[in-house]
Amino acid sequence: MTQATQPQTSQTAATKALKCKECGTEYELQAMHVCELCFGPLEVSYDYDLLRRRVTRESIQAGPNSIWRYRDFLPVSTQTPIDVGTGMTPLVKANRLARRLGIKNLYIKNDAVNMPTLSFKDRVVSVALTRAQELGFSTVSCASTGNLANSTAAIAAHAGLDCCVFIPSDLESGKVLGTLIYNPTVMAVEGNYDQVNRLCCEVANTHGWGFVNINLRPYYSEGSKTLGFEVAEQLGWQLPDHIVAPLASGSLFTKIYKGFQEFIKVGLVEDKAVRFSGAQADGCSPIAQAFREGRDFVNPVKPNTIAKSIAIGNPADGIYALEVARKTNGNIESVSDAEVIQGIKLLAETEGIFTETAGGTTVAVLQKLVEAGKIDPDETTVVYITGNGLKTQEAVQGYIGEPLTIEPKLDSFERALERSRTLERLDWQQVLV
Repeated sequence: MTQATQPQTSQTAATKALKCKECGTEYELQAMHVCELCFGPLEVSYDYDLLRRRVTRESIQAGPNSIWRYRDFLPVSTQTPIDVGTGMTPLVKANRLARRLGIKNLYIKNDAVNMPTLSFKDRVVSVALTRAQELGFSTVSCASTGNLANSTAAIAAHAGLDCCVFIPSDLESGKVLGTLIYNPTVMAVEGNYDQVNRLCCEVANTHGWGFVNINLRPYYSEGSKTLGFEVAEQLGWQLPDHIVAPLASGSLFTKIYKGFQEFIKVGLVEDKAVRFSGAQADGCSPIAQAFREGRDFVNPVKPNTIAKSIAIGNPADGIYALEVARKTNGNIESVSDAEVIQGIKLLAETEGIFTETAGGTTVAVLQKLVEAGKIDPDETTVVYITGNGLKTQEAVQGYIGEPLTIEPKLDSFERALERSRTLERLDWQQVLV
């Protein structure tokens, strides 16, 4: 399993270079993610004048019903990217949840039903592996808290690439199974995500593999922009007033912002101030802590939360997430594990969407912001749900009801029905108290 010697394609005309976010130094579009001069992170830059001439609303709508309708804004050149139907997930008008919270214009961007592995990671991996093929990699890999391993294994299988993924050894069983089914090599590391990631950096340097969130990270992260593009298109080519999204590394948060800004730059939507608010769990909230304390740096923490999919103690893009939240007049909050569970249940009970712990964190933070008066009841708010609850069933076991076992007789059913109504009345009395 080695890297091929020759890249398969050249860069697209709209993609200019890799550019350091700190010092501005530019590099060729190769497999690298850190500036050689200042060690700052690299990001893909584009020719927006060219995109303004090339792209229209009509040309986008004529494209495939997937993230690849935005191919001109993504860092690939091939006309045949890896397309497994990823993206164009529902933007749900969440009327019942809005009424429960006391606001009016609430939408859920539901990547719990994203293809093929039911999380937003399918977006970033589709882009990263398409670019990996262009750069000549035959083996791909990742460091993952679960969802990314699922996506990398599945899409690599579809593309015919060798795959080896690295996960912490204490992941939820649904996420482990959801990776193994695609028959990659899975390394379960006895340590937390940050330790897994450090090991993967060594492996990437030693074996020359394409790690989607290490040496391919500048391309991988661009896939998250499609969550911004789709919301703008689904709102009728308008931007929302406020978004609430989970924070792990901080990359998703900053790329949704970049996506909105790119649509503004090329004239697809009108310029508008959008507030950005982020969500973390108390047990791993280094970005929220920095926000509360007014710091422009993020102190690493040791994760201890049920929200494992966002449990990154040393977030690579944490300082940039802080910058986005502050310059947009947004907020970054954290909630307890108990509130995460309540957030999962609240979304399920009101909108019929079963989300994993990251989504529970985001809904719980939404509720916290509303109660604190930090969300205008009249503003259009979009909440990003990034993964499916079937992957983290352990989180809610013991906190939801159980089936009522009955005999196959009408009187047994009637007795059970009365018991259920009695329990429901008691639950409401507890809520009112």
